[in-house]
Amino acid sequence: MTNFLTFKTFISIDILMLSYYIGAIVIPIAMWFSKTYLQKKFKILDNFNNLLVTLFGTMSLKRKVISIALFIAIFISMEIVWRMCFEAMIGYFQMIDALKN
Repeated sequence: MTNFLTFKTFISIDILMLSYYIGAIVIPIAMWFSKTYLQKKFKILDNFNNLLVTLFGTMSLKRKVISIALFIAIFISMEIVWRMCFEAMIGYFQMIDALKN
């Protein structure tokens, strides 16, 4: 307990891993549920949606497939960047730990 209170033992790697998994699950769900709000707040998203409607029609199957493919591509890219950020932070703390020993 004294090592924890005097900052000789880091809890950051465990906390970072917990934060990563919470963020990897919660952030995409929150984005999905807030997409109409985000379209109203950021005009570029609304313009993009209008462009898709213009190009592919309002409820066409082609538009749905393209929207789903675009969502999956953005989702995977976001998850990869999220993972890389946490890997860099965890690697940093592991280097500190290795240098101390």
